[in-house]
Amino acid sequence: MIAAPPSPAMVRPHTVDAALEHLAQPGAAAVGGATWLMRAGLRHDDMPARWVALDAIDALQTFKVEPERVVLGALVTHDRLATGLPDDPALRALVVAAGASANPGVRRLATLGGNLCATGFAAADLMPALLALDATVDLATPQGPEQSSAEMFLQRRSMPGPWLMTGARVARGGGHSAHIRLPMRKAGDYPVAIVSLWLDLDGEQRIRACRLAVGAVEGVARRWHRVESAATGHLADPARIEHLAQQHLDDFAPRTGLDAPGWYRLQVLPALVRRAVEQCRKGA
Repeated sequence: MIAAPPSPAMVRPHTVDAALEHLAQPGAAAVGGATWLMRAGLRHDDMPARWVALDAIDALQTFKVEPERVVLGALVTHDRLATGLPDDPALRALVVAAGASANPGVRRLATLGGNLCATGFAAADLMPALLALDATVDLATPQGPEQSSAEMFLQRRSMPGPWLMTGARVARGGGHSAHIRLPMRKAGDYPVAIVSLWLDLDGEQRIRACRLAVGAVEGVARRWHRVESAATGHLADPARIEHLAQQHLDDFAPRTGLDAPGWYRLQVLPALVRRAVEQCRKGA
């Protein structure tokens, strides 16, 4: 009989500092809602030697709605984001992203921190929304707290530890946002392409500022800066911005997977951009 591999050890700290101490141990990894972990076997991922469970750390459960911003702890679930955020046009992309991701069972468990830190999860919904909303990501390190833009966090999240994402902050009070995703099937859990858009429009529907993020097309979500620059200063005309997106598709090196070939992800992208502009205009 072949012996089963030993189960990884698990510790359950009650403070961020204690979690960092455990994460400094060889082979340690943090776990929140564990929804990404549930499919580790299907991905043939190596299991860590030690799990650091974060659910007992109260500081990671923060959910504050302030007049100028929302402050969110890393353990806030998708379901809490979808139902607890205010009806603010600037936050709509985040609300839709949280409420449409995966399925109801996963949304009740999956966390903000887990979604942002899952480096192999190309189709994560929250990351494009937070990129479009120019969110700030909060980190804890042995040297003290650090802050990073969502865009910079994508580059820094592969840095050596120990470090811990503790939450994110998103500004309120200006602009309109939208989140558009295209599942391969009507009931598909994960999308083959995602567009998140934030627009600041003047009284004539001219774009004063624009942030456009794309997810699921490549391995990592990112801003689409060339389309942002080309659209700013012009009317928020959905057809025109769709055409801009079509012109700049060569910015991407699309991934091919079991859910969709790369060419298909690119083909649908301009239409998703158009729908996002239409939703922002409608909200305005």
